[in-house]
Amino acid sequence: MKKEGMLVIISGPSGSGKGTVVKELIKEENFALSISATTRTPRTGEINGEHYYFYDRETFEKMKNENELLEWAEFCGNYYGTPKKYVKQKMAEGKNVILEIEVQGALQIKELYSDCILVFMIPPTVNELEKRLINRGTEDKQTIERRMNRAVEEMEFVPQYDYIVINDTAEEAAKAICAIVKAESMKSSRNINIKQQFI
Repeated sequence: MKKEGMLVIISGPSGSGKGTVVKELIKEENFALSISATTRTPRTGEINGEHYYFYDRETFEKMKNENELLEWAEFCGNYYGTPKKYVKQKMAEGKNVILEIEVQGALQIKELYSDCILVFMIPPTVNELEKRLINRGTEDKQTIERRMNRAVEEMEFVPQYDYIVINDTAEEAAKAICAIVKAESMKSSRNINIKQQFI
């Protein structure tokens, strides 16, 4: 019987490089990325069903009311959420499913799946965070300021996470997360049936 995959939740301030690190992770065969749903407008180059599922507020609220989401949250004026079906399917296939979501949603999922792995990603410094947001070139000065303030708020939730990964380079951060997942898969609590092999 195939061992069920784990749920790996990656959070961190906007601009911490979560998306780039996730791209590195999903190159690995044992990872799958859960695609979030959102009501925000697509950024240049973003493709529906690949980067996000883009919905209007009415459709999103219908999904929320019909219990089709693992979690949902409103962030900077837009809804974000995790469709349930895909996550369950991939975990059953033995894949470690990555959810790149903000802290509110992450803690909602921790209540449902107590053995999920919570990783909080931060850049090396606060100055680096601001630089990355500016270099992204997708937001005005006011939005960047709002995201910087939000980053300070999000740091308050760090003690509720299992691991912190400093994203200096995407490759190193991805290696760190792979090491975390490998170690977690070896925990005795995740291998309670192993003794049956010796009976």
